[in-house]
Amino acid sequence: SHAKEILHCLKEKYFKELQDLEVDGQKVEMPQSLSWYPEELAWHTNLSRKILRKSPLLEKFHQFLVSETECGNISRQEAVSMIPPLLLNVNPHHKILDMCAAPGSKTAQLIEMLHADMNVPFPKGFVIANDVDNKRCYLLVHQAKRLNSPCIMVVNHDASSIPNLQIDVDGRKEILFYDRILCDVPCSGDGTMRKNIDVWKKWTTQNSLQLHGLQLRIATRGVEQLAEGGRMVYSTCSLNPIENEAVISSLLEKSQGALELADVSSELPGLKRMPGITKWKVMLKDGQWFEEWKDVPSNRQTQIRPTMFPVKDEEKLKAMNLERCLRILPHHQNTGGFFVAVLIKKSPMPWNKRQPKVHQKLPQRTGDTEVTANSDNGSECVTEEQTLLENEESKKMQELQNSETEQSKKEGVCGPPPSKKMKLFGFKEDPFVFLPEDDPLFLPIQKFYALDPSFPKMNLLTRTQEGKKRQLYMVSKELRNVLLNNSEKMKVINTGIKVWSRNSDGEQFGCAFRLAQEGIYTLYPFIHARIINVCIEDVKILLTQENPFLSKFSNETQKKVKDMAMGSIVLKYDPDPEKPDDLQCPIVLCGWQGKTSLRAFVPKNERLHYLRMMGVEVFKAKRKEEESENKTEEEVQHSLAQTEEGMDVEDKEHDLVTKMEAEIGEESSHSPVESSAMEVENKIEDLDQSSDNANSHVNQESKDTDTSNVKG
Repeated sequence: SHAKEILHCLKEKYFKELQDLEVDGQKVEMPQSLSWYPEELAWHTNLSRKILRKSPLLEKFHQFLVSETECGNISRQEAVSMIPPLLLNVNPHHKILDMCAAPGSKTAQLIEMLHADMNVPFPKGFVIANDVDNKRCYLLVHQAKRLNSPCIMVVNHDASSIPNLQIDVDGRKEILFYDRILCDVPCSGDGTMRKNIDVWKKWTTQNSLQLHGLQLRIATRGVEQLAEGGRMVYSTCSLNPIENEAVISSLLEKSQGALELADVSSELPGLKRMPGITKWKVMLKDGQWFEEWKDVPSNRQTQIRPTMFPVKDEEKLKAMNLERCLRILPHHQNTGGFFVAVLIKKSPMPWNKRQPKVHQKLPQRTGDTEVTANSDNGSECVTEEQTLLENEESKKMQELQNSETEQSKKEGVCGPPPSKKMKLFGFKEDPFVFLPEDDPLFLPIQKFYALDPSFPKMNLLTRTQEGKKRQLYMVSKELRNVLLNNSEKMKVINTGIKVWSRNSDGEQFGCAFRLAQEGIYTLYPFIHARIINVCIEDVKILLTQENPFLSKFSNETQKKVKDMAMGSIVLKYDPDPEKPDDLQCPIVLCGWQGKTSLRAFVPKNERLHYLRMMGVEVFKAKRKEEESENKTEEEVQHSLAQTEEGMDVEDKEHDLVTKMEAEIGEESSHSPVESSAMEVENKIEDLDQSSDNANSHVNQESKDTDTSNVKG
């Protein structure tokens, strides 16, 4: 419902304002919706970054984009990279793995699809977003955090050997297979030639030859973890067949019929596409071409592998249906170049003939010779090693299970993996500690907010094993299952959504924890007390004034507040269908009731978002907002700090990170991303505060500070 309101706001206000604008003597082109993206939810503008940032006439539009991006209501992304999540056909109950997820735009799309129904606080599905680069994982956290979902977990592994996870199914452990896998592999990026000037200087055929083996290993690992009947999308922003059709045909060949390419020609109508190709040659850096593997001299056989060539057998080639792959060319619809293939798994992979159960030894691989003959050293290695690993795992599993189960029963603690290798890079993550069922901390919270008996308190976790718990986070029960059963083998960077924060002021009113805006839409269905229904005028007062007196609110609101004890409250606005000009989507805000005043605890960008949606004309009110904006920002920070004496180190770290991100700017190409994440990390490490690693929950939640340089 919020997306529809933003779309309405864009079309009726911002785009109309751009209609007759001229910048530097040129008429501004109107943004256009992408015809192939469902429900007009994606738009394209030809305005360059420079013009958007520098032109005073576009300042309001730019601020709108920045502010809404920070709230997680808009994502700015290359048009073609929106395609893979759409072709995954995600449903809210799907278990999804995003294998190479950073910087996180596609992950955000996946999370959005899980929460298709806003009335379901905990969808049954989840997204596990992985990246091999520890620094880029924090960027991923930042992107995902904007969407406030309890169903996302960020992990840090090499995608080509990402471990098998286990889940508890009716008391027995089973290997987790994913319904959907997004395999957007590292690539040469030659499809980005329009926007990435470096491609022209640095391009060589060697890039693809070096990446092919890794791409095939990652894709192979992906299909191994895919459930039967599941769908995996393989994509690259390259147009080189060595990185694309060669990987897919090799994967199809060694799958021996277990995989097939899905025909998606009827999906995304309006998207111009070319079919996949079936013939190509392989070229060395020095310009030598080879049509077949047998032509490659032995001294070149380490650079060129047999899997890089097209299949010669015409019948086999026809059965592969390589033309079902999608090639998006830049000049067809003014985008980047892109390749997508959609794979369906019909049966287990031949080297995993039975879907492996934890207690079984895996059978010997069938068709060994054929697989090895047709795979490069790398991918042969993956399948064999995997089988060996799984065999070893099954032997060790019983001991592991016993100790783990005991540990989690006692404490509900999921520590970081013990392996020293894991700690060689990145932060040493704090453990995820689930609240014990009899934790005395929870009773006053339950009583104060009159939580529903169905509230899943088992899913509450903290990041501290000792000392005062300062923040409470929440995950879905499915992610809890994953966390508790895999702490030994998984490096989790971040999971959970913040739902309560400790507030020392609150203790005297019966509850030491105040509600957190990030988690309010997840919590709201379970709260039965401390709710005040407010009219639209009240909401405007709450969002425009810092600490308004009760006398400023409507009589109904004053009456409701009168009998309520001081402390944290929920402010709820329900749309009135009889007033179609008013905001037509529900709003839930966290607030604080004082002796004589009522205030909202809402981050600045979110405040601006709700005001825009309520028709507080941003064009006309922008000056007014701008005058108060600097003031508002300082006041919001200052007064929040005053009112919430319990606001802890984490929030301060989070402010620092957001400001740093603002300075660094946003660009999703590799090196800037890495350096920004690195700077963020280094500065956080320097803080060295008491909640050392709470920052992985907070350090990327960009909420309270103005980040007009971050996006744009």
